[in-house]
Amino acid sequence: MLGSLLKGGVEIVNDASQADAMIVNTCSFIDAAQEESVDTILESSEVREAGNRGQALIVSGCLPQRFREDLPRLMPEVDAFMGIDQVEQVGRIVEEAIAKRAARLSAPADAIGKPTKRAGKVKSKLAKLTVAGGKEDGKGHNHEESLRESGHFGKTRRTVIPLAAGTPVLSVTVRPNYIPHFESPRFRLTPKHFAYVKIAEGCNHPCSFCIIPRMRGSHRSRLPKDIVAEAKQLIADGVKELNLISQDSTYYGLDLRPNHSRAIASPEKFTAATRALGEEGTTLSRLLRELNALEGDFWIRLLYTHPAHWTDELITTMAECAKVARYVDMPLQHVQDDMLTRMRRETDGRYIRDLISRIRAGIPGIALRTTFIVGFPGETEAHFQTLLDFIEETRFERLGVFGYSQEDGTIAGKMAGQVTPAKRRDRRERAMAIQQKVARSVSEAAVGRQVRVLVEKEASARELVGASVSSWEHGLIRGRETRGGELASRGRYLVARGEADAPDIDGRVYIRGRAAVGEFSNVRIIGHTDYDLIATPI
Repeated sequence: MLGSLLKGGVEIVNDASQADAMIVNTCSFIDAAQEESVDTILESSEVREAGNRGQALIVSGCLPQRFREDLPRLMPEVDAFMGIDQVEQVGRIVEEAIAKRAARLSAPADAIGKPTKRAGKVKSKLAKLTVAGGKEDGKGHNHEESLRESGHFGKTRRTVIPLAAGTPVLSVTVRPNYIPHFESPRFRLTPKHFAYVKIAEGCNHPCSFCIIPRMRGSHRSRLPKDIVAEAKQLIADGVKELNLISQDSTYYGLDLRPNHSRAIASPEKFTAATRALGEEGTTLSRLLRELNALEGDFWIRLLYTHPAHWTDELITTMAECAKVARYVDMPLQHVQDDMLTRMRRETDGRYIRDLISRIRAGIPGIALRTTFIVGFPGETEAHFQTLLDFIEETRFERLGVFGYSQEDGTIAGKMAGQVTPAKRRDRRERAMAIQQKVARSVSEAAVGRQVRVLVEKEASARELVGASVSSWEHGLIRGRETRGGELASRGRYLVARGEADAPDIDGRVYIRGRAAVGEFSNVRIIGHTDYDLIATPI
């Protein structure tokens, strides 16, 4: 029996206290997420000691991937650590962890301190560490060959770092190379009516604030036929919305070309490489057209696009494919030229403004979502004001802001001119205050329209009163105080989403009336809060 205790983005699959093994999935991209992961691991250890001492505790994901050499010594109460590549080895790792736990219980008691009393020490130690094996990780990175047509597709070598007797099992790939594939069994945690489809892994971008390429490896795309096979199965299972995800969705397919070079990150080089592929080359546009041609009534939502990799072909494809949602998720991070250069974003303000104009002109009714980083090293008040002006002028339909997080192992983490945490928070609040006004006017303009929505569930009383969401990745989405008094006072509502609303991170449509959950419904917008819409069925 396998349990999974997840906190802050992770779910409880079953009664973890009664399971033979408990897996804690972790995050390590920003300080807050890393600290929360440490707390969850140590709290899980306490739960085990109180209720099921024979239970194995396994830690997976980005934290052990990043600190693979240090974490086993810092947290000896854990029975096994597994990296991001070990998806298909989880059964074997669980068995090894259970055996390890049994052996520990039969041996003399370990001198392990109270988990909660050690939390501060563990967090402090991790904060001082750079990515373990960082120099080694880069070897051969530019010359890695594709695994897709080889016998190694969907497999990964297992790197086990020798540890002293009694320490946890450690299964982490030094340089991740796993690619999700259709044949691998999948257990979905999303509701029946929508699903996430990973189209690629890794990233080739050199963003100075990000550690993803070093942690998750270089970009590697799934074959189109593999993605289409998964999509067909999901649609047959009743999925109404396919959310395409990767670290950089717009780069999809470019690594599949013969003798490919990774040095095409700039808009000019990327566009030239795409044109050189010819009609038979694999690109995101061609994948979207294949998915759009599948039978069924469903949406295709595109998430995590990079501004440097948009092409005219992609704009045309989205406009012509009726099943592709009129929605673009495109994190811009900033618009001031000096900041974009320091961030190593391969774009400038003029390019960004021109791209937004082309997207809005080429895809009527498009909703643009973006995110920005404020308080980046070297950001002056003048730089920040340029961003505020841009937010006010561009009027993004969806926008999130988060303060810069100083990450170990990144170029930006060592930059001079680090902005104080207080100033980062202040700038984030000021940016979101402007966006709140924009969002309110966008919502107001929707009143009277007829829209198609995907019905999610019946709204709880708590959701009606609160209606607030905060995400470490996307920043503050809704305000803490929403003018929801009228919404909460008139009986039962359903929660739905329109094309402009991705799951969990964007606004909602509250339907006053009846509609089938998990199905599409046509509604008329009759009111709004700052970020959400109120509707009745047509």
